[in-house]
Amino acid sequence: MSHTSTSDTSSSNRGKEWYGLKSASLSPLETLGQSVANIAPTATPTVVIPLVFAVSGGGTWLAYLIATISILLVASGINQFARRSASPGSFYTYAVEGLGSFWGGVTGWALLIAYVGCASAVTTGFSNYSNVLLQSVTGAKIPAVIFIALSVLIAWYVAYKDIKLSTRLTLVLEFASVSLVLVLVGVTLYNYGFHLDFGQLALQTTSLDALRGGLVLAIFSFAGFESAATLGSEARDPLHTIPRAIVKSAVIVGAIFVLSSYAQVIGFYGNSVTLDKSSAPLNVLAEKAGLSSLGILIDIGAIISFFACVLASINAAARILFLMSRHGIFHDVAGDAHETNATPHNAVTIASVLAFIPAALLSLNGAGDFDIYGWVGTVATLGFITTYIIVSVAAPLYLKQRGELKAQHVAIAVISTGILGLAILGNLYPVPPAPYSWLPYLFFALLLGGVAWIAIIHKFHPHVVDEIHRETQFNRARFLPDSEV
Repeated sequence: MSHTSTSDTSSSNRGKEWYGLKSASLSPLETLGQSVANIAPTATPTVVIPLVFAVSGGGTWLAYLIATISILLVASGINQFARRSASPGSFYTYAVEGLGSFWGGVTGWALLIAYVGCASAVTTGFSNYSNVLLQSVTGAKIPAVIFIALSVLIAWYVAYKDIKLSTRLTLVLEFASVSLVLVLVGVTLYNYGFHLDFGQLALQTTSLDALRGGLVLAIFSFAGFESAATLGSEARDPLHTIPRAIVKSAVIVGAIFVLSSYAQVIGFYGNSVTLDKSSAPLNVLAEKAGLSSLGILIDIGAIISFFACVLASINAAARILFLMSRHGIFHDVAGDAHETNATPHNAVTIASVLAFIPAALLSLNGAGDFDIYGWVGTVATLGFITTYIIVSVAAPLYLKQRGELKAQHVAIAVISTGILGLAILGNLYPVPPAPYSWLPYLFFALLLGGVAWIAIIHKFHPHVVDEIHRETQFNRARFLPDSEV
């Protein structure tokens, strides 16, 4: 590891240059596109809702409603920071401001696990639906690892070339694919007669334990909703566009998830294959609605959505790695920005390789696409939940430092932390079957490795800690009103 670049370049110079990235180049809609793409709203109805249904049954819609409310509470904490400062560091920078450099480093490490794990998990969704489409057209399938590699390779190229291209592409792709899902949901509800399904609403086939278990995966459906915050150097008017993008993405996508889960349970009534056993649930709904051609379009939409999520996750992970490397926590080669493209090109490459490895190795060892999605996605979810908890705790402490703390801020932090804590407990008790019973311990092992590294940095490289605080202070001052400077 080298720290020379952070010593040679002053914080103020880097801040003025916006880290070598494209300053104020992204519109509010493009910034929103980063968060929406990272959530992958078409992917959830095709893959995650059946997994939540397997645990929560007819309470799936409620699991998603609780998850939406939880995420909005977390968003409130995030936006205490996002309305006051902006950088590529996202939660890493926020935790530094609220809790100090050690917890900032731990948060950044957990967020890297989350984004890289998310990218890796959704490559298998891309692979599954690519093979579903290929088989429906040609009758043939190809090894999943080829599609996994293809999704990462294309995402790497787009992320390497241009963030504006990335966000515009993902926004257009997600809009098209979500539109198809909403059409199918509307037709399913129309065929049902638009009367209320009291079996679902009365929670006749679920329990509190089942809801808690489903909540973990429901929260995973929102993973990355905050990733617009990683565009702090590239969004126009970031103190306004980023907080709005974070809240809008949660509200819009949460409504889609609640409605889709309710409609999918209805659509599978009387079906020989239950919702949790279906590898292509929206195709089943399309067949039942007499719209088999729409099923093929939805397969294409799912492929697009999974790819958009791979791309958005790599973009987000790269920017966290980029800033942490510029501070000296990792090798400074990952902190370089491309002179022509103004992208964190080395960090993009590293994030892409790391995303490819878990999915590829598991696939080559015979694991199925959905198994890999569930396993790697669970580890990623624990990374997201950990960072959400840390930032929820950091927010009131940050406001207290500024003399702006109110009782409602503490209440929101307590409630959101409690719900997120229950989600983590849902992975531990009741003990899920193997290998899910091992995954929390795998995550904690990965997390402890990062904690140990951050501790070593703080003990033996104090100039790195000084650099983190210098740049954080500069970044904070850059957004202060003129009267406070």
